[in-house]
Amino acid sequence: MELSAEYLREKLRRDLEAEHVEVEDTTLNRCATSFRVLVVSAKFEGKPLLQRHRLVNECLAEELPHIHAFEQKTLTPEQWTRERRK
Repeated sequence: MELSAEYLREKLRRDLEAEHVEVEDTTLNRCATSFRVLVVSAKFEGKPLLQRHRLVNECLAEELPHIHAFEQKTLTPEQWTRERRK
């Protein structure tokens, strides 16, 4: 399975109906496939952090076994708007 930042970005955007997704391939700094993601989705509204991360993990259930390191940040649209104003 070939994993790319673009592939993960599109899958997260589609499956989580995300309004904003950033995926950074951090593999160059590590010994194996690694990614850092930011996902902004209304599906996260009213959910604690653990449930948000579970949604992302479920979305990428087929891909995660092939990823050595995976960092994620999950925000609601309101949180994303506030964060961008900082």
